[in-house]
Amino acid sequence: MFSKEARQLLLICIFMLCSAPFLSHGRVDPKYKLKAVNLGGWLVTEGWIKPSLFDGITNKDFLDGTGLQFKSVTVGKYLCAESGGGTIIVANRTAASGWETFKLWRINETLIFNFRVFNNQFVGLDANGVDVVAVSESPVSTFEIIRNSDDPSRVKIRASNGLFLQAKTEVSVTADYKGEGGWGDDDPSVFVMTFSGGLRGEFQVTNGYGPEKAPQVMREHWSTFIVEEDFKFISTNGLNAVRIPVGWWIASDPTPPPPYVGGSLAALDNAFSWAQKYGVNIIIDLHAAPDSQNGYEHSSSRDGSQEWGATDANIQQTVAVIEFLTARYAKSPSLYAVELINEPLSPGVALDTLTKYYKAGYDAVRRHSQTAYVVMSNRLGPADPKELFSLASGLAGTVVDVHYYNLFQDIFNSMTVQQNIDFIYTNRTAQLNDITMANGPLTFVGEWVAEWQVSGATKEDYQRFAKAQLEVYGRASFGWAYWTLKNVNTKWSLQWMINNGYITL
Repeated sequence: MFSKEARQLLLICIFMLCSAPFLSHGRVDPKYKLKAVNLGGWLVTEGWIKPSLFDGITNKDFLDGTGLQFKSVTVGKYLCAESGGGTIIVANRTAASGWETFKLWRINETLIFNFRVFNNQFVGLDANGVDVVAVSESPVSTFEIIRNSDDPSRVKIRASNGLFLQAKTEVSVTADYKGEGGWGDDDPSVFVMTFSGGLRGEFQVTNGYGPEKAPQVMREHWSTFIVEEDFKFISTNGLNAVRIPVGWWIASDPTPPPPYVGGSLAALDNAFSWAQKYGVNIIIDLHAAPDSQNGYEHSSSRDGSQEWGATDANIQQTVAVIEFLTARYAKSPSLYAVELINEPLSPGVALDTLTKYYKAGYDAVRRHSQTAYVVMSNRLGPADPKELFSLASGLAGTVVDVHYYNLFQDIFNSMTVQQNIDFIYTNRTAQLNDITMANGPLTFVGEWVAEWQVSGATKEDYQRFAKAQLEVYGRASFGWAYWTLKNVNTKWSLQWMINNGYITL
């Protein structure tokens, strides 16, 4: 009926329409939208998704980024980095907050650390080797925490000179106490320690286990947490895509810089093979950029600091990661989109910095693929939801990613079931309409979840809440992605929600 050449042309056309259905800028097949799920907690660790991943770490309460506060038993006040850092350490605060919190940089499995303060300087000793200060931009001194066996909250802190810190007065903290005293309230080297927040991300798990144990732990996790059967489940339950968070270190596999370990690239290769087998599209999502774009554990921040984009070298390094990933998978029929960065946080990430990066990242993708969509995540924090439009509207095949959660803001804390559902139909609809323009980029609700702050909600309540979001987010011109496929917190697990009848696609 058709010549060989005609049949080949027809097959090519069918393939192009199925694998990457954008025809020109701002145009997408309205019948084809992504119904996706995020593979969170797999190639970028988030401890709340799988807490057991951290169980084997020695001193797992003292991971990188853990905040500690120390109250002198003799002075009766907290140690504090005066002015948040850049000068001396004092002991004159009656309450503890940011300046009184010391963030850990873990050295090994023992209780020896560097301390980092609010303004990101490191604690050390001044030129006389006695006075305790926070003036260095890099770690210069280590400190050992020694806990009282009878009351672990009572500690002593040994400096690198072998002597103990003591609060002599409210304005004099020194490292010159020999520590012969006991643990009583008359010993100036005794402090009451409290924990103040922490992180459970990729940096914490790999540095926590250390170079001997981390490779085995992570490779075991990568090979078991997401498997081929999951892609079969996805393809048979009304989903057509996955958004896969990856970290910047994947581009250096198999020998990424410490503490990261090799193996995540092979896992991503497997995902592409399974996706092709089961007809699933893939969005590669750079979830963790070098030096952290938001300070959160899911961007692999070491201590909560947000330092991405501070230098041209940092941006160029990030672009190189995008180039590496796109080049590697450009020929795969499963590569549907590349997300240049996830959730950059305003005001730490300035708009001009982000725009500069997005343009360079877009060009990197286009050097290797003319069909993959390029996804640009809106900034978290104070930002105009349409601030990327002037850039994205001039580029073919762009998508703006927004994340909608009825969580993380006080407004949701006291909402009822119906108020949450009404918020979806009214407020989320308005927000989505506001960023949907005929000649603008496509819109993607790249993260959402059928979880809320409502106590005692019934299964029917959850079903109605999920249905409302599916209906509203289904109007996004690019589609949506649930966060996430697997999670010990059941409502955050789309697999659990589907298997237990809470969500039907």
